[in-house]
Amino acid sequence: GPRILLQEMSSKGFFGRLKQFDAYSKTQEDFRIKTSVGATVTIISGMIMLILFVSELHYYLQTEVKPELFVDTSKGEKLRINLDVTFHRLACAYLSIDAMDISGEHQLDVDHDIVKLRLSKEGKPVAEPEKHADLGEHGDKSEQKFLKAVTKEKEKEEEEEVKCKSCYGAETEQLKCCNTCEDVREAYRRKGWAFVNPDGIEQCEKEGWNDKMKAQKDEGCRVSGHLQVAKVAGNFHFAPGKSFQQSHVHVHDLQPFGLSSFNISHTFHRLSFGTEYPGIKNPLDGRKESDNAGSMMYQYFVKVVPTVYKKLSGSVIRTNQYSVTKHEKGIKLMGALGEQGLPGVFVLYDLSPMMVQITETRKSFMHFLTGVCAIVGGVFTVAGLIDSLLYHSMKSLQKKIDLGKHT
Repeated sequence: GPRILLQEMSSKGFFGRLKQFDAYSKTQEDFRIKTSVGATVTIISGMIMLILFVSELHYYLQTEVKPELFVDTSKGEKLRINLDVTFHRLACAYLSIDAMDISGEHQLDVDHDIVKLRLSKEGKPVAEPEKHADLGEHGDKSEQKFLKAVTKEKEKEEEEEVKCKSCYGAETEQLKCCNTCEDVREAYRRKGWAFVNPDGIEQCEKEGWNDKMKAQKDEGCRVSGHLQVAKVAGNFHFAPGKSFQQSHVHVHDLQPFGLSSFNISHTFHRLSFGTEYPGIKNPLDGRKESDNAGSMMYQYFVKVVPTVYKKLSGSVIRTNQYSVTKHEKGIKLMGALGEQGLPGVFVLYDLSPMMVQITETRKSFMHFLTGVCAIVGGVFTVAGLIDSLLYHSMKSLQKKIDLGKHT
């Protein structure tokens, strides 16, 4: 009995002392006054709290990017160049793509991983010639006999074509036979010879090479694909004519086309160096240039900045950004007076020794929680001050009105 009584007294004494630290003293319900002004302030402050909470939540869920600058220590890597360019008045048959760098590596007339699409004057893809329908059982006997005779003649011609035809003195170990006009042009290019007159070459006459060139004269060409080059300074270019090396000089053979001017109007749909990452901006994407003068030489000086993009998930994208400046000049062909050079589009790139590292970050949950508490506490306190100010102002005003009535 007495022991239990002592325990109760001691517990009451402890909680009694604990009450002294209560910072939130309560008032009795009877002494609380609720006003319409207080209700209005409460509703408005509640709406403000909600808006600020949603804003804080959006900020918390949003991914931020933090850029940092380092010296690029990577080595032995390859540089991937993604390209998609339209030449509005330069036919695919005329166009050649070459890449070279300061290490001495040359890629001439690149066709691997590159697709050329012929375009009409209106910019629409040129349809391939339709194949003649096979008569088969639908035709009569005379038509079937004729078809068989034509097929036999074609087979004989194909057998003859299989034979090794002459390269007209341009044979090499790698290319001993030239069965097509394109083979002869390639053999000449490898020897560093100009392909001057296709009329005297049997393969070109048989294929009607001159007629094909004339037919495609007013066409355009869309070039898309990618190049893989060494990660050193270099250039790649789009220019008319087969290219070859002559006395350590890069030369394009323009004589077979017999044109005094080339229209180099073009549009960059896409030009990037490496994989794209969220938020990347390629300065040349969507850029259009019109060659009104004819035979213009467009030079784009590109500064490539190696970039590492680190995602929140932990995956890493190794890619590149770039900046660009442009220079253009008119080139005169066929012995006319003018600046020396080659009409075409030249992209001269150099690599920055610095590397940008972009890291995705998100605000910590504790930071978010602190922000929410600050919003609730701050708005509640300010609303209480405003409510108290309005209540006392209105109370004192009411007293003055009452005094005025009595007097």
